[in-house]
Amino acid sequence: MQGEFDDHEATSIASGTLIAAEKVKGTNVYNLAGDELGSVEDIMIDKVSGRAIYAVMSFGGFLGVGEEHYPLPWATLTYGRAATWSNLDKKQLEGAPSYARGSEFKWTPDYGRKVESFYKVQAPGVCKFLVNRARIAARRGIAEP
Repeated sequence: MQGEFDDHEATSIASGTLIAAEKVKGTNVYNLAGDELGSVEDIMIDKVSGRAIYAVMSFGGFLGVGEEHYPLPWATLTYGRAATWSNLDKKQLEGAPSYARGSEFKWTPDYGRKVESFYKVQAPGVCKFLVNRARIAARRGIAEP
């Protein structure tokens, strides 16, 4: 049943694994070599499960000009006291799915699959949910929410 925790989840929450979104937003992201990759610009949360699925990292540009946003699957990140860590490097990010800062961007199931395929991870149930929702909406002839 939604809203209930199993023993494992209750133990991990009690041991301090929760973090406020405002503490994640703005943190610098470093690779394992210690190179700064960018900073967390936003967090994308699945409306159904309530889980954080992607951290949107800003990367590149100068003073916001030419800056790109990169949705990173939550599973590719590790959080420390003052920074966020990833096993990615700048060369990998140059080919990663991204969108320009300030552009009108709409997340789609196809884009989610592209992100997951690039990073070789799957967001927990989100793409499957979005694909099913899109199929049902198309079958009923209604616009997808």
